[in-house]
Amino acid sequence: MTGSGSGPTGPDGARPRRARGIEPSPVGRNAGMSVEQRPLWVEEPAVRPRLPDPVRTAAVRAVIIVAATLMQAMIAFLSTLAGSWLAFPMVLSSVGSTVLATWGVLDVWVTRQVWNQRNGVVSMPSSSARKLRRERRRARRAARTTEGAARIRSADGSGQRLSRA
Repeated sequence: MTGSGSGPTGPDGARPRRARGIEPSPVGRNAGMSVEQRPLWVEEPAVRPRLPDPVRTAAVRAVIIVAATLMQAMIAFLSTLAGSWLAFPMVLSSVGSTVLATWGVLDVWVTRQVWNQRNGVVSMPSSSARKLRRERRRARRAARTTEGAARIRSADGSGQRLSRA
């Protein structure tokens, strides 16, 4: 290498030339674009799948209830320190809200369990459960065909079904 400075070089060993005033973009999907051409954000796939609608609704409801409960508890605490008349009603309502918040969190858990039970889990082609079901199905089919062949055959060879009396 004959260059006096350090930095990236091209395939022929020469350093790439940059246009004046344009900074190179970061490595990745937008590697060849200038600053003006780059989008504001890049969509990336979610790490986890989105929650089902009923579960998400229950979770939002639970978060709102828990937030309101925490606010009531803070107001009850501060009004108790200040000696305000509002302290006693806020403590009572905080106790009730705590029960309601517990119900909200349990509602999320129960809704999620019901959703999974009704709709099942996503089965991948490499799932071991699918392999077991396939093997059981083959065994049942084989048993049915041998049982059917045994029923058709009879002792006198007439092909009539034998009575089980």
